[in-house]
Amino acid sequence: MSTHNTHKKHLTRRRLLASSAVGVAGTGAAVVTGTGLLSSASAATFGYTDDGSNYVIDTGASLVLKVSKSTGDLNSLVYKGKEYEGFEGKHSHVETGLGASTVTIKQVGTTILVKVAHGSITQWIAVRSGQNNVYLWTDKADSSFTATRFIVRIKPGIFPNSGADAWTSTDTTIEASDVFSRSDGTTHSKHYSGKRVMDYEHIGFTTGSAALWLVRSNHEKASGGPFYRSLLRHTNSTSAALYEILHYNQSQTEPERYGLQGPYVLSFTDGGAPSSSLSHANLDTSWVDGLGITGWVGRSGRGKVAGVGLKGMDADYAYTVGFANSTAQYWAKAASGTGAFSCPGMLPGTYTLTVHKGELAVHTREVTVTAGGTTALNSITISGDPSTAGTIWRLGDWDGTPGEFKNADLMTYAHPSDGRASKWTGNVTIGSGGEAASFPCYIWKDVNDGILVYFKLTAAQAAAAHTLRVGVTTAYINGRPRVTVNDWVSAIPAAPSQPSTRSLTTGSYRGNNHTFTYNVPATAWKSDTSQYNVLKLNMVSGSTGSAFLSPGTSFDCLDLLA
Repeated sequence: MSTHNTHKKHLTRRRLLASSAVGVAGTGAAVVTGTGLLSSASAATFGYTDDGSNYVIDTGASLVLKVSKSTGDLNSLVYKGKEYEGFEGKHSHVETGLGASTVTIKQVGTTILVKVAHGSITQWIAVRSGQNNVYLWTDKADSSFTATRFIVRIKPGIFPNSGADAWTSTDTTIEASDVFSRSDGTTHSKHYSGKRVMDYEHIGFTTGSAALWLVRSNHEKASGGPFYRSLLRHTNSTSAALYEILHYNQSQTEPERYGLQGPYVLSFTDGGAPSSSLSHANLDTSWVDGLGITGWVGRSGRGKVAGVGLKGMDADYAYTVGFANSTAQYWAKAASGTGAFSCPGMLPGTYTLTVHKGELAVHTREVTVTAGGTTALNSITISGDPSTAGTIWRLGDWDGTPGEFKNADLMTYAHPSDGRASKWTGNVTIGSGGEAASFPCYIWKDVNDGILVYFKLTAAQAAAAHTLRVGVTTAYINGRPRVTVNDWVSAIPAAPSQPSTRSLTTGSYRGNNHTFTYNVPATAWKSDTSQYNVLKLNMVSGSTGSAFLSPGTSFDCLDLLA
């Protein structure tokens, strides 16, 4: 019997049986149930069939998908008659594929829901009548899987193979097996999408007439915070992919959180952006409440934090208010001028509230959220901005990023060896103008160690001890600065906690902001005020590496306190 006839027979049987259960044999002992009649608008196509190996789900719009009955993989995504799914014999799935799983399917009104159970992970897949969307949730209970991601594998050649996260078979591998260089000097990698989590709602591809998007979830049980950067997409001559990264041990700063994450949404369009109604801030999830998804907490079980504003803001910077505990994370942008903020949809609990100037934590406190309630906060006075200290000179500014320094912008979507990068050397003289733009954002032991900063002091300044502060944002293999001021050499500072994986070469300066302080005695300064004092920065580490994988660090700010 043809699939078309099987589909018609299935729908006829469903109308006759209405909400009664229908047993379907197959791998994973699947049970099919249906509740309610299909709407008249979608009754002709909306539904699912069993082809023996897959559940074939017709959305009643322009999308038909197949879910493997044995693994829960998305084995097919046919939009307007064209197959988009799969490459190199692989399909779309959570992690790198769960393997043999228990897969069940049911219909609840105008929603079809698939449950994929495998050990500590349950993956949920839902479609709604008349929509070209696939809704996805991942429920992970423990660390038996090392990462939490969903990868959508896309047939190569459909979408343009362009951008920093795209490469070709003629490109040369320059690092590990995932960073490439092109003959024009540009570098490419799946790591080089260049966006922080808080800066995008969706990621995808478009031809102009057809598009495939992955709309991210609210990342409440992800890890890394609002400034985290990770894989978003890639294309090359043999593959293309979209990623929802919920925990990934690449430049990771936080322990993994567990529990239900989602929905994140796979959405097809006719070339334009996905509907704004699919964003996590706008998505109507009332239809999810009755589906029986384990760990799901609807709007009534959530609370809100609202703040009147922030006092002591620097008008030159954007402020973000983050909330985090061991089970959930959230963030909200503070309004310019007033600093007012609102963070709805939070799970009940006590959180550490952190005010960020740029990406630098400048104030913390605790706040408690209750289900169905709003926690109102009076104006918060920022208490920990290091920029308020009086200085003799300052190189860059305290914002938690290397943004003012040379090559910083390029480093979120390119390798440091990229032909577009300015030379990594960069001695500077305080007072010459443009010092920060000449100072390299990163220093590596094997590349540009020993950067010099020249500065003069008045007689009064030279007669006193001063504190030198060096702020960093991350480090590779415990790289940290030891400083020399003229003939005075500092002790080797202890290494702060930083991510253990590559960061400086994979598009991320984001680690744990840390400030090194050096108490420089008065005897270290030049007594002749017409002469320059010389500050030298050297990378030290107990680990070794070579070139751009030698010990290194990313700078936030350097200053000498008055």
